[in-house]
Amino acid sequence: MTRNSAPVGEIPYRCGYVAIVGRPNVGKSTLMNHVLGQKISITTRKPQTTRHRIHGIKTTEKAQTIYVDTPGIHRAENRQLNRLMNRAAISALDDVDVIIMVVEGLDWRDEDEFLLTRIQQVTAPLVVAVNKVDKIKDKGKLLPHIQFLKERSGSDLIVPLSAQHGENVSQLEDEVARLLPTGNPVYAEDEITDRSMRFLASEVVREKLMRRLGQELPYRIAVDIERFMEKTQRVEIDAVIWVERASQKGIVIGKQGHMLKDIGTQARKEMEEMFGIQVVLKLWVKVKEGWSENERLLRSLGLDE
Repeated sequence: MTRNSAPVGEIPYRCGYVAIVGRPNVGKSTLMNHVLGQKISITTRKPQTTRHRIHGIKTTEKAQTIYVDTPGIHRAENRQLNRLMNRAAISALDDVDVIIMVVEGLDWRDEDEFLLTRIQQVTAPLVVAVNKVDKIKDKGKLLPHIQFLKERSGSDLIVPLSAQHGENVSQLEDEVARLLPTGNPVYAEDEITDRSMRFLASEVVREKLMRRLGQELPYRIAVDIERFMEKTQRVEIDAVIWVERASQKGIVIGKQGHMLKDIGTQARKEMEEMFGIQVVLKLWVKVKEGWSENERLLRSLGLDE
């Protein structure tokens, strides 16, 4: 018996795509990672950490939910990189069965309004996830804000939660599952993402860079896996870190190479835990002036989704 051929009286199996969208740094990737119970999307305190659309797959006895983590949508498109990130996020709205719009606490900004206007142009049902409610000091302000969100979004499905601590996340999942169409699962039961180990490796390196470096430099960095070789007892990875200026190269390498060594050690350990196998990681830093405006290079890095 296939999963959607349930006996009479039983609830049929459901399967569908769910876009997680929002402005930068509202906790979209943290939310998806918590739902999956496993780290798929990298997270940092810096906005615009996510650059790609990433599928996270959760399969249960009743449904397969394919979450689509997206880059933060922002109005400023001053670089080709930003334009491609925005395009990837906004285009996801046209291809999904449900939309989760993540907002931050009591904060409502022009970028939230900009995104909501775009969401209202599609027919997929909307669930608004009010994230980081654990940081709201005056909880009495939450109910009026929820009412504001209902009126502004036109959706009665407003779920206050904390993605970091898991508070109310299961309620969000339940609301989403009820909105999914009936159908057979798209992915195998044990699959958790559509992304390759090669892609995940590049993201892990980039996360360690973003966490260790200053406020501006991480946005001038890209990671390209030049070699990914799976052997019997280990994986060998050669990765190039692209920067835009020679001075940036020196910062990434650090005094006597200590910065690059530390980043490599942290990335390797996380990859070994993620992949369940020994990892041999080699990092190089190279200068590519204006890479964030080089559409050909951006496309080679998969930023043309």
